Amino acid sequence: MNRLRRTFLKSVIRLRSPVVSIIRQACGEPPGFKGLVVGLYQKEGDKDPKLTPSGEKLDDRLHGKLSELICQTKIDGRLGRGKVFNSIDPDYRAIAVVGLGLEGIGFNELEMIDEGMENVRMAAGIGARSLQEVGCHEVWVDGMDYAEQAAEGAGLATWRFTQCLSKRNTPMIPKLELYDSPDTDNWTRGVFKADAQNLARRLSDASANCMTPTTFAQNAVDALCPCGITVEVRTMDWIENQKLHSFLMIAKGSCEPPVLMELSYCGTSPEDKPILFVGKGLTFNSGGINLRPCRGMDEYRASMSGAAACVAMLRCCAALSLPINIVCILPLCENMPSGMSCKPGDVVTLLNAKSMAVRDLDKAGVVMMADPMIYGQNAYKPRLVIDVATMGMGVQKAIGGGATGIFSNSHYIWKQFQAAGALTGDRVWRLPLWNYYRKQVTDELGYDLSNDGRGRASSCLAAAILHELVPCSDWAHLDTRGTGMLTKYGIIPYLTQGRMTGRPVRTMVQLVYQLACPAQN
Repeated sequence: MNRLRRTFLKSVIRLRSPVVSIIRQACGEPPGFKGLVVGLYQKEGDKDPKLTPSGEKLDDRLHGKLSELICQTKIDGRLGRGKVFNSIDPDYRAIAVVGLGLEGIGFNELEMIDEGMENVRMAAGIGARSLQEVGCHEVWVDGMDYAEQAAEGAGLATWRFTQCLSKRNTPMIPKLELYDSPDTDNWTRGVFKADAQNLARRLSDASANCMTPTTFAQNAVDALCPCGITVEVRTMDWIENQKLHSFLMIAKGSCEPPVLMELSYCGTSPEDKPILFVGKGLTFNSGGINLRPCRGMDEYRASMSGAAACVAMLRCCAALSLPINIVCILPLCENMPSGMSCKPGDVVTLLNAKSMAVRDLDKAGVVMMADPMIYGQNAYKPRLVIDVATMGMGVQKAIGGGATGIFSNSHYIWKQFQAAGALTGDRVWRLPLWNYYRKQVTDELGYDLSNDGRGRASSCLAAAILHELVPCSDWAHLDTRGTGMLTKYGIIPYLTQGRMTGRPVRTMVQLVYQLACPAQN
């Protein structure tokens, strides 16, 4: 009996959307309609919950009907709590009233985040997603005093990964507009940042057979060339001629040919030194000969999320016309087991003449990034080197999805990243880069470096290896193993559970903005 009941319920759920659509059309309603998101500040003491200025204007136009409904439904303005009211305004078929928390809150030093901005992202995201679920094809969003953050939250919350869905099952993604505010510049900036993170989410979430190194390169060309970014796609012959042997050591195990991408954005004088980003582009990491467990292996299609974040960041910087020069080096390949695979214990000589032993193929990231990182420094003489990679499980176990781990040899760069993360809500946290870890990767008799080191601090050891490849530049390593892959724990309301996050794209964009426009910070 229970089994029959479950089957019936599944049928009802499956049929619900088409039936609702047919009823709406029979009643003369359009298949989609306009909705509006407004914010509500939390009640304090004896004071009632308070609508935002735009919400108060709307309430006056409705002759107090909105505030009356808020009182009747006992919405108190707590963060993320609210209701959707239907048919109370002739212009907007549905109005979502969402709690913003306490009015006037700002930077929280203990949490290292601007809570006012983050609350707006959450409220806008929850409201826009609620209206998307009731069928709104156009969603207008109250700026809530932070138009940029409202655009980010709404844009991230309503996006869906649709690449593998049939047309019939593809969800509607509503058009987003700013409601009752002249702050269109900040709104547009927020839209650009949300679109960039959504691009990284799309690239990271694609299945490995649909996002091979060649396919990734084509997607990057399609995304970047219209923005005026120079894109060079290097193939096997060029890689061999440049003697990027550490990259080829990992790539040779797969039938998919490796690709190295060089992306250049020139926003100021060509003589100015660029920022060099290096993104890890393992489009699938099986672990090679050191094969990973089958359970959960599909998540490692996002081992290229570092490269995806670099592509998305560069596109956003070009859209914002930031006055700075940026170069991205993206080595793209697969790490697969085969008769051609690198074997544990193999040794490769890097471009800087140091030898590296590949003792664990499961830790292929530092190996495949080594020579491309050295090549980028030799070719472009950058002012700053930043590498982005899903590198070690240590950072995920230590801080989970709460922050991206950062290792840096520059206190100034760390502080810039910390400030950027506080503003974007996508925080970073500094982890140690001590000689203690350096000795564990360099203190060997038969070679200069090992790719795994000794000890359990996997993320610190990986950072120590990469630090050996940056002799004199300011450098930062972003380990996104806990933040850049599947959203599992501590779900952020404006991201989707069980899908790739696209983090930390907005923090990277904010960092570049701070370096490009220091007077405006």
